[in-house]
Amino acid sequence: MKDLGQANKILGMQIHRDRNNRKIWLSQKNYLKKILRRFNMQDCKPISTPLSINFKLSSSMSPSSEEERMEMSRKPYASAVGSLMFAMICTRPDIYIAQAVGVVSRYMTNPGREHWNAVKRILRYIKGTSNVALCYGGSDFIVSGYVDSDYAGDLDKSKSTTGYMFTLLWRDEEVGFQKAMIGCGYVNNEAEYVAATQASKEAVWLKMVLEELGHKQEKITLYCDSQSALHLARNPAFHSKTKHIRVQYHFVREKVEEGTMDMQKIHTTDNLADFLTKTINADKFIWCRSSCGLTEM
Repeated sequence: MKDLGQANKILGMQIHRDRNNRKIWLSQKNYLKKILRRFNMQDCKPISTPLSINFKLSSSMSPSSEEERMEMSRKPYASAVGSLMFAMICTRPDIYIAQAVGVVSRYMTNPGREHWNAVKRILRYIKGTSNVALCYGGSDFIVSGYVDSDYAGDLDKSKSTTGYMFTLLWRDEEVGFQKAMIGCGYVNNEAEYVAATQASKEAVWLKMVLEELGHKQEKITLYCDSQSALHLARNPAFHSKTKHIRVQYHFVREKVEEGTMDMQKIHTTDNLADFLTKTINADKFIWCRSSCGLTEM
């Protein structure tokens, strides 16, 4: 074993430190620039959001003629989506990227021109935000979660999109409370209650990890903007109305009853997970991004 000194890079991520202010950033700036060069987008015009608020994709936009299929077969669609996924997983879950990449990945087998234009739009967003990095810092931290869903948002199969996010909240003596994202998920399922179950599994795992690191948090709060999902999680009397829901999804109710988790109502406008599931306007998107600890270097 050899001591190579202070870590500056891991898995393509650059590590930047500000020890005086007890902060650390994870950045993929060089990787993102490499992606842009690979797909000839290094000189493209940057934009503020990956997808416009009214933009919808569907399989009806797939090639309808052999000529168009041949044209699209020459486009590096799968390669571009895969490259964006790596950035999304590591440091760029301004998870509008996660939502946008999740949408364009549905058409990997037969992408059309509109699908390819959507991928290029995400690359244009990357161009304008390559300096954005994931920031952590401070002490006395508290973990909390946010969950949201977009019911039947898939135009092709009417599937719902659900997402959850966990943040680390710490106190900074100069600027008050700060947040940084420590975990997220992006899955397709049926409803907010199902999404809350997936999030509660992540919460239990995070709670155990934190305990091993010496930080014991009695319960993790999960914020949800669905009143019905809160009732289902808190009140066993609702069981008769949920016979169609598989037993495995009542995991969240068990954790609420035993005190491992606490579910609380939050207004949709304050839900950080909102940009995991649907397109939103630029102002809220930027607020969500900064609230997750994604800031300019």
